[in-house]
Amino acid sequence: MIPPFSFARIPHILFGAGKLIELYDFIPKFGNNVLFVIGGSSLKQSGNWNKITSNLENKSINFSLVSISGEPSPTVIDEIVAKFRNKNLKLIVGIGGGSVTDAGKAISAMLTKDDSIKNYLEGIGTKIHDGKKIHYIAIPTTSGTGSEATKNAVISEIGPDGFKKSLRHDNLIPNMAIIDPELMISCPPSVSAACGMDAFTQLLEAYVSSKASPITDALAYSGMKFMSENILLACSTGASDVNARGAMAYGSLLSGIVLANAGLGIIHGLASPIGGFFKIPHGVVCGTLLAEATKVNIEILQKQGLEGKLGLKKHAQIGALLTGEHHVEANKILDYCYTLIEVLENWTENLKIDRLGKYGIEEKDIDKIVESAGLKNNPVKLNKESIKNILLKRL
Repeated sequence: MIPPFSFARIPHILFGAGKLIELYDFIPKFGNNVLFVIGGSSLKQSGNWNKITSNLENKSINFSLVSISGEPSPTVIDEIVAKFRNKNLKLIVGIGGGSVTDAGKAISAMLTKDDSIKNYLEGIGTKIHDGKKIHYIAIPTTSGTGSEATKNAVISEIGPDGFKKSLRHDNLIPNMAIIDPELMISCPPSVSAACGMDAFTQLLEAYVSSKASPITDALAYSGMKFMSENILLACSTGASDVNARGAMAYGSLLSGIVLANAGLGIIHGLASPIGGFFKIPHGVVCGTLLAEATKVNIEILQKQGLEGKLGLKKHAQIGALLTGEHHVEANKILDYCYTLIEVLENWTENLKIDRLGKYGIEEKDIDKIVESAGLKNNPVKLNKESIKNILLKRL
């Protein structure tokens, strides 16, 4: 029997190499006064921004530009919104990584408010956003967060009392997402690796989530299939292979869709406080914790006997997938679980994913992180000691 489930809407999706060219036909449908939100330098250095501006000028599209360096903070969003609130903008277009996509999402939402975004952040402010926004098109240039398909914008304030919290509403899902793998070819190997591990983490956490449904399982499985076959290639000799980049982009897109519908687990429950307290890329946090957290989840599922059998089987299904097999025999469930752990450990090593200690995190910081962590929809309940051990193994 198929259990009951709900499924959030997704953006109008344009996917494929060369699809960016269709942006210029869609812009007039929203309005001819556009704010572009891009990253600090990568889009310009790749030469893509020159091509975009040339097309905008040829189409006589009126546009402005802001650049986002690093993860967006409340101050950055407030300053941009104050500058453009009375400019009668009709459309926001975010072109960049997850931080840029989130920044564009936040700007589109806050242009309708004469207020600070901090007042609307979950767990920080006391106000609830009503979903009114300026139309938004998200165009990712990395394959990581899947933010082009989610309803939340992650905003960070980094420091000892820092936070990483979301502005969230169903209406904040982008009106359109254009996923063009050609935009990802210039992404450096280290960034591609961290982003790829983040996307795979989201797919796996959603697949084994306590809120998973048949539809999220199907999407997550499909995303993991394409990513597992291409992640090492896309981060090395195949960096300019548009097919490998397309597979990674597809997996990332699906990771955003499934996380919005099935939720995530302990890895993202830890990524939130770590990213608030320390200046560390989100993808690095997820990538470095992925194998160890998966190992701990599997060990606890083993101890649960019959109760943990379904959870073990789902982990085993992905272990089998990573070896090119699609059927798991009952007597091989644990074998495939261990295969999953082994492959994730190998990826972590081969992709040179940094340990937490490289970013100034020390053993004395662990208890503070654990106290602020959330289990989200992890497949098993973890005590503080188990969570602490995950972090200690990756210091």
